[in-house]
Amino acid sequence: MGELQSALDALAAEDLFALPPGAVLDRATLLLTVVNRATAELTRTVRHADRTQAAEHDGTKTVASWLRGHGHLTAGEAGRLVRSGRALEHLPATAAAFAAGTLTAAQVATIAPIAGEAERAAAAEQDVDLGAVDRALVAVAEGEAHDRLPQVVHHYRQALDPDGTEPDPTEGRRVQITRHADGHRSIHGELDAVGGEKFEAALESFVQADRPKGDTRTRAQQLADALVQLCDNALGSGQLPKLRTVKPHVVLHLDIDDLISPATGPGAAGTGFGGQISAARARWLACDGAISRIVMGPDGVPLDLGRDHRVVTPGLRKAVEQRDGRCVFTGCDAPTYWCDVHHLIHWIFGGETTLENSGLLCERHHTKVHHGFRIERDPGGRWHTYRPDGTEILVPPSV
Repeated sequence: MGELQSALDALAAEDLFALPPGAVLDRATLLLTVVNRATAELTRTVRHADRTQAAEHDGTKTVASWLRGHGHLTAGEAGRLVRSGRALEHLPATAAAFAAGTLTAAQVATIAPIAGEAERAAAAEQDVDLGAVDRALVAVAEGEAHDRLPQVVHHYRQALDPDGTEPDPTEGRRVQITRHADGHRSIHGELDAVGGEKFEAALESFVQADRPKGDTRTRAQQLADALVQLCDNALGSGQLPKLRTVKPHVVLHLDIDDLISPATGPGAAGTGFGGQISAARARWLACDGAISRIVMGPDGVPLDLGRDHRVVTPGLRKAVEQRDGRCVFTGCDAPTYWCDVHHLIHWIFGGETTLENSGLLCERHHTKVHHGFRIERDPGGRWHTYRPDGTEILVPPSV
């Protein structure tokens, strides 16, 4: 163990900038193998501790709980490590490849379920050679794309119980939404195969629509943006089920002083689901929305309620859509039904709700314009986009 520590110390002391790119990649390849081999040895050690109840030495009931308390692993990580150790006793080919560094811990965890007690019993009953399956899965793991292995394992486990009950897909679907103090959400969930296909098809339709043109964000960012756009379209269609007698919509509560102030006003506006957003973001949403006036008494009780007023009328929106045809931000070709009608001079500051003072902007670019960018329409009817520093964004002519 001392030699291992010394070797790691020597590696950490190397100047990576002194290595050419090829040598850096060779180093990374070698380290990946070393990590796999070290994890294999850890798994073997954990299995021995599991079998011999070594965790009792430190007063811990199970090796999984010891890994959580002493190794700072999550419950999921500790459980996977223990399950992999138990499974490898029945999977010699997988164990050998793991020890040689050609399989990752994640691949081993994917293969491990085939060595479960029920799976082994089913294989024995059907005269399935588990050793042959083990070797075949190692070949898949070492030679094919990373997403192929889970598919092969799934097919094998299904084949062991071909007459099993077809599960209700709705039973396996779940979505958890965690609302944080600043109003942003964390989303985690699972969908069955068919539900997942529908979900991905819907999001991919927005991603592949090239919104906006030249988008260089990560795939995860594009998918998140597509999800929000999907919600925008659904809410804008007016076809969603009603919530307590009204159509679902985004609700904001904002004092008039914050609404007319040019300051960003962090945390000034409250949302219908309890989040807090800045006054600047509220003004962006108010650019193309419905406004209700509520006069509050000193004790917080509403004294007077005015009628809802739609800032942009349906007729004006049709005229703006007909004139602009798409998002007018330079380089973007988002269609009209993805766009808000933006006031060039905000109505809060005296801008008129007219065709001349309006322009179509997709959600992303509407946000940009409310955070320093600027759009302008010249006398000839051509739109121009300017950065916060005043320089114009220009798209080179196509070759």
